[in-house]
Amino acid sequence: MSNQPYVPVRPRRPSGLLLLPLLFVPFVIYNLIGFIFFGGTPAGWGHQIFSIFMASGAPWILTLGDLIVVVGLICLFFEILKSTRIGAPSITEHIFSTLVFVLYLIEFILVGAAASSAFFILMAMSLIDVVAGFSVSMSAAQRDVTYN
Repeated sequence: MSNQPYVPVRPRRPSGLLLLPLLFVPFVIYNLIGFIFFGGTPAGWGHQIFSIFMASGAPWILTLGDLIVVVGLICLFFEILKSTRIGAPSITEHIFSTLVFVLYLIEFILVGAAASSAFFILMAMSLIDVVAGFSVSMSAAQRDVTYN
């Protein structure tokens, strides 16, 4: 037996590429598909991927825009989980999340290919990521403050 005390090993925080917000992924996918396959027009996001007839007899239609929104929702879920961490790298993550939202906003206002409801919903998710990240950080910081 060893007489050395047990010291828990803290896992290292990922750095570099993992500091980028995950909502940057649907931003890049939207732009790649929108400009390469749709020629810069937002009309392509309404293309039907498939449809399934439900028990009611009504068809459920999944469009490409719906699919990119689902990808964005999955990314938003993991971004909210990432925002619960505290420390210096989380500040950098919040800054990058804000920059990604600004990219969404600028593209939505200035680029015709981004004039779709799918892009608007992705931009709204990016705003939610920014607000949630700062809100979680502030509530965590309030718990760390001690009053004498």
